[in-house]
Amino acid sequence: MLKWYESQGRHNLPWQINPSPYRVWVSEIMLQQTQVTTVIPYYERFMNRFPTISGLAKADIDQVLHLWAGLGYYARARNLHKTAQIITIEYRKQFPNSVDILESLPGIGRSTAGAIAALSMNKQAAILDGNVKRVLTRFYAIKGWPDETNTKKRLWELAEKETPKKNVASYTQGIMDLGATVCTRSKPGCIKCPLINDCSAFLSKTIEKFPGKKPKKSLPIKSVVMYIFRNELSEVLLEKRPPNGIWGSLYSFPEVVPTQNNDRIKKELPGVKLQFSEKNHGSDLKPLTHNFSHFRLSIRPQVIEIMRNECDISDSSRWLWYPLNHSLEVGLAAPVKKLLYHLPQKNN
Repeated sequence: MLKWYESQGRHNLPWQINPSPYRVWVSEIMLQQTQVTTVIPYYERFMNRFPTISGLAKADIDQVLHLWAGLGYYARARNLHKTAQIITIEYRKQFPNSVDILESLPGIGRSTAGAIAALSMNKQAAILDGNVKRVLTRFYAIKGWPDETNTKKRLWELAEKETPKKNVASYTQGIMDLGATVCTRSKPGCIKCPLINDCSAFLSKTIEKFPGKKPKKSLPIKSVVMYIFRNELSEVLLEKRPPNGIWGSLYSFPEVVPTQNNDRIKKELPGVKLQFSEKNHGSDLKPLTHNFSHFRLSIRPQVIEIMRNECDISDSSRWLWYPLNHSLEVGLAAPVKKLLYHLPQKNN
């Protein structure tokens, strides 16, 4: 595989250029549950804005989330910011060279810690991302869903066993590249694979059975009404969400559950008249659905025209009048960006 990586692997990814612990760490966090082609432009913008870990540590969380908007799984960005502050203050801007210490930092799990140590320090440390899981399950014909407890334990044992003492960085990048470009989920290019002569799944003609499928379950549907308060200055009112939960620390429209009353918003935004119609009168915005890993969110937008002085906002750290004619450096929830894009022009 090392020979294959030298000639066929990827060598020009942005984070492979000067693979410092900081650059590798940011890339590994972004690559969690996100494809390389999607990550590259985000990574380049992020590193241009925050070329050093101290710069990231000093940044406002809204700036970090603004650059992260669209990547999803925003807890990754919040943990990135927290860990940057910890390393800057407690470790004097130097990444710990211990996998155990790295794993103890916010947002850094066992595989990410191993990747940082292997790719930027060339330390013998195993990783087990999605690509590596796929290669190992096929090579050894490991049955079961890879994230099931016993199956994952076995895969970690194999990952530790296969990780060499030398050329760790090349091996680590190589096995990830093999899974990403050859041993793919569908239509794997087995003929191009350097492991073909010893791959148990290929030799038994059972490639399609590995990895095992995740047990299916139907996703519940939750419904909310999002109020889009638009004033005479072409601004919309956004609410900063709590740090925990979905879209943590991002800005979104005030929302309520249709079956509940509007007491919370009425109390916090005195003077604003709320109404909601099942036919969505007064708005050309269509309902939309946003999928999370554990549920689907059905969103019914309701546009309400108000005068800015009707809304008495006392907590400016929570509420924001967002201009429609230019963007601000704040993180916006994905549905908010969609709704703003489709928001019809106000009639004069």
